[in-house]
Amino acid sequence: MSEISTAPQRRRPSRRAAILLAGGIAALAFALDQASKLWVEQTLALGEQIDVLPPVLYFRHHLNPGAAFSMGTDYTWIFTLIQATVLVLALWWFRRLGGSWLWALALGGLAGGVAGNLTDRLFRPMAPGDGGDHTFGLGAVVDFIGVPNFAVFNVADSFIVCSIIGLCALMIFGWGIDGSRERAEASDKDETPAS
Repeated sequence: MSEISTAPQRRRPSRRAAILLAGGIAALAFALDQASKLWVEQTLALGEQIDVLPPVLYFRHHLNPGAAFSMGTDYTWIFTLIQATVLVLALWWFRRLGGSWLWALALGGLAGGVAGNLTDRLFRPMAPGDGGDHTFGLGAVVDFIGVPNFAVFNVADSFIVCSIIGLCALMIFGWGIDGSRERAEASDKDETPAS
C-alpha cells in the first residue's frame, strides 16, 4: 500500500495570473525607470553630481549612447536592435508562463527594464557630443545612479541585471517556466522503487 503524502503543496499561479504578474512588474519597472530619468533631467544639469549616501552612493546626470561602462558608443543602433529583440523575446515567453511566480517576476523585470532603456534609444536625443539632435533609434540612455569604482547606471539597468541573475538561477536549479522542478522530479523518479 502506498503512503499518502501529507506535505503541503505550493500554490502555483494559473497561466493568466502569471502573465498578469509579469505584465504588472514590467509596467512598474518601466514607470519607475522613466519617472526617475525625468526627475534627473529636470533636477540635475548634465554632468552635475549630488551625494546621496556618501561615500557609497551619488547621483550624476550622464548620457550613455553605448552599452555598460559606455562601451560601443559608436554602435548605438546595434544596442537598439539587441534591446528590441530581447523585448520581443521576453514578451513571447510571457505566453509560456504558468505555474511559476519566480519566472513571472524575472521575465516581467527583464521586459520592463529593456523597454525603459529602449525608449531612451528610440525617443531621446543623442549625446551632446553628437550635436544633441534626435535620430530615431540612436538616442542616449539617461544614467544617474553612481557607486564608487563602478559604472553609472539607471533603474532599468538594475531590473535587467537582477532579472537575468534570477533567470539564470531558475535555469541552473531546474525550475521550469511551468513551475516544474526538472531535477527534483527526475531524482524522485529514480528513487521510486520498482513494483
